Amino acid sequence: MGDDFRASFRVQSEDRLAFWAEQSRHLHWHKPFTKTLDWTNPPFAKWFEDGQINASYNCLDRHVLEGRGGRIAIFFEGEPGDTKTYTYSQLLAETKKAANALLDLGVSEGDRVALYMPMIPEAVISMLAIARIGAVHSVVFGGFSAESLRSRINDAQAKLVITADGGFRKGKAHPLKEAVDQALENNSCPSIEHVLVVERTKSEVIMSDKDVWWQDALGKAATDHVAVGFDAEHPLFILYTSGTTGKPKGILHTTGGYLTGASYSHRVVFELNSEKDIYWCTADVGWITGHSYVVYGSLANGATQVIYEGTPDSPNFERWWEIIAKYKVSIFYTAPTAIRTFMKIGRSVVDGHDLTSLRILGSVGEPINPEAWHWYHDVVGGSKCEIVDTWWQTETGSIMISPIPHAFKTKSGSAQRPLPGITVGIVDENGVPVKSTHDGSEAGYLTIDEPWPSMLRGIWGDPERYVETYWSKFPGKYFAGDGARFDEDGDIWLLGRIDDVIKVSGHRLSTAEIESALVEHHWVAEAAVVGAKDEITEQAVVAFVILRQDELGDAPNEEEIGKVLGNWVTEKIGAIARPRQIMVVSELPKTRSGKIMRRLLKDVAEGRPVGDTTTLADSSVMNAINDKLHEGATD
Repeated sequence: MGDDFRASFRVQSEDRLAFWAEQSRHLHWHKPFTKTLDWTNPPFAKWFEDGQINASYNCLDRHVLEGRGGRIAIFFEGEPGDTKTYTYSQLLAETKKAANALLDLGVSEGDRVALYMPMIPEAVISMLAIARIGAVHSVVFGGFSAESLRSRINDAQAKLVITADGGFRKGKAHPLKEAVDQALENNSCPSIEHVLVVERTKSEVIMSDKDVWWQDALGKAATDHVAVGFDAEHPLFILYTSGTTGKPKGILHTTGGYLTGASYSHRVVFELNSEKDIYWCTADVGWITGHSYVVYGSLANGATQVIYEGTPDSPNFERWWEIIAKYKVSIFYTAPTAIRTFMKIGRSVVDGHDLTSLRILGSVGEPINPEAWHWYHDVVGGSKCEIVDTWWQTETGSIMISPIPHAFKTKSGSAQRPLPGITVGIVDENGVPVKSTHDGSEAGYLTIDEPWPSMLRGIWGDPERYVETYWSKFPGKYFAGDGARFDEDGDIWLLGRIDDVIKVSGHRLSTAEIESALVEHHWVAEAAVVGAKDEITEQAVVAFVILRQDELGDAPNEEEIGKVLGNWVTEKIGAIARPRQIMVVSELPKTRSGKIMRRLLKDVAEGRPVGDTTTLADSSVMNAINDKLHEGATD
């Protein structure tokens, strides 16, 4: 794969569009395309526009027709311990019935369907069934509030909601249908005609005239369904970005280009051997990672994968490692926040489990700091696995920057190179390209300089907002919203969101860089850094740290810990980055996908009332941090 990948760099440098056309032909086209890209009206791209394709057919039918129907598509592991296995033939059969059930409920081509579900096979089947009939899915993460669900349903004007009575989470049945009822009450979502309900937890729910049980709908549905092709630019899904404030921002992806990017990147980044590998991406389908690397990319490539319903700590922190050993997972893709959580607990929860099947470890969601990278490599990977630290976004649709196994020597903490066919740059505030430096001191803004197949096609219903949000800062270039720098080898180091840059006495500091420095100290498992207003320096650094219990030993009190860690940051970065305040906390505020909600920590640091906590996995975390602040923090 390494040699093939290096060769693909040469091919795409000669003719980038021919390269993407070649990658797209790995898919089945109902009507082959003849035109690769129309970029006559930037930033509105059309890829493979005269071709016709069906995403569901590519994920299911073609594998069955080509003799792979008996291959296992999904090993499902429920949080309570129940399991279910689907071959590609079985998954296709269920998807056909679900597609017919949707048609029976009045859903047709172009209609929007909202999903609000636990991480169960029916979520995947629903997405594929919706795509199969040419409808458009909008998955809303099951941890979002009824109000968030309502705003997304109304923005998309969804015709139907698919949900479940509930899902299992942290050993309990978490209600979902109840939140749907709240979202729809008093005719708050007038576009909704039906609610399709999967029975998962057997919790008691109220069924209205609009509500239909999943098993009843599929039981009545015809068993055969022929998938037809849709235009390559036909909408596939709308996904609302997390942390939306005000009017929801629905990222729109279309079929042909998105499926090309998702399947190609999944194949090369994870060095996939679909006949041998057991693949597990821990993301929920409520996020783009679940869309691209649980549903579309992996199934289009005929992979065998694990889907797990619950959290990594249920019933204990050994669950993930037990699952890897049970199914002999060879490719594992998760978030740095999860890795740092395990670092905090210590390697004892990993040791003792047979993880020798692992060969590729992936990281997604935010830059992985070097200390977590090494822990992941040494403790989980047994010092033998390749690590791919991937950078991409909801808007990009698929992985854009990543190390490639066995193609180049990897560096801990660096995403390294854009994939073939992707053109990126790093520019200063005036749009002037920055150069590679020995110490990586010249940081700038990450841009994407040429259109790519899986790029978003706009913001649902708001083309002007699309142009203003992504294409106005540096005309002609997509601005990703992230900071980055090159090192002396030309490798890329991501510095996190530019919103997470702190300006202290005129100096721009990356919160990610300070967080990485803190986590390098053997006491620290995880850190979150924010900027707080300061009368003298404009902003000051405030850090929140979780300590590693197995490394503390006879550690001093919190005041002394703060001084030691402050000196450590000074040594690693400089006195300008030394935190004004370091708070030792037991947990950080995170969404259920593992994203740290730094805006809430900023509220605490600046003494404001804490904002909306509805998307947190555990809202009590902020209460504990507030209480700790009032007791007094370390300096």
